Amino acid sequence: MDNPMPILLIPGLVSSPRIYAPVIPALWRCGPVTVANHIRDDNMGAIARRILAEAPPRFALAGHSMGGYIAFEIMRQAPERVARLALINTQARPDTSDATERRRGMMARAKSGAYHEVLDELFPGFVHPSRHDDASLRQLVHDMGDDIGVDAFLRQQTAVIGRPDSRPALAWIRCPTLVLSGDQDNTIPNSLSIEMASNIPDAKLVILPHCGHMPQPEQPQATAAALVEWLEA
Repeated sequence: MDNPMPILLIPGLVSSPRIYAPVIPALWRCGPVTVANHIRDDNMGAIARRILAEAPPRFALAGHSMGGYIAFEIMRQAPERVARLALINTQARPDTSDATERRRGMMARAKSGAYHEVLDELFPGFVHPSRHDDASLRQLVHDMGDDIGVDAFLRQQTAVIGRPDSRPALAWIRCPTLVLSGDQDNTIPNSLSIEMASNIPDAKLVILPHCGHMPQPEQPQATAAALVEWLEA
């Protein structure tokens, strides 16, 4: 590509750069790819500021799950630096009281030594129901959990609990935007992707079939194709 655009990828909760590994080769042909470090701070504002300090001056931004929450914060802080936006299996709503209670329970158990048991409990919600017995995807979740570690998991959960409601800002997004989800995401239902796409001007909505909350490893070819089209449009 002429004048390739830098691409900044943000992983989700308890996810590391491994989550994007299946799609990076396709994206790399479109421009230099960086995976942001989102494990060092415990609030969205600080996470976004640190990522922006390390990012290129202008970039295409893709956020998966928690990474989408961070992407919204980046859009609040520096919208002029974001040339394109991809929101992958995420939502614009704040945490509910029930979700916060569940998170605090996971945090307490992780601190008490049951971190890998928490990862095992999260796994069924991360993948399509047909993949509940997929040992390679379960191992990926555990490997990423080890990449992150307990302390960073606690910081991430704290940041997710405290995130603001991004719905009021959707109408102000003006860059080309892709909203991507799976047809059976049991962590963040695709109804919330439809809600975002309906409120972002000219957003493109893609819902992948036979896919849960982790489209990059579950449906790598379809995910890469949607992202490349977003980058090249």
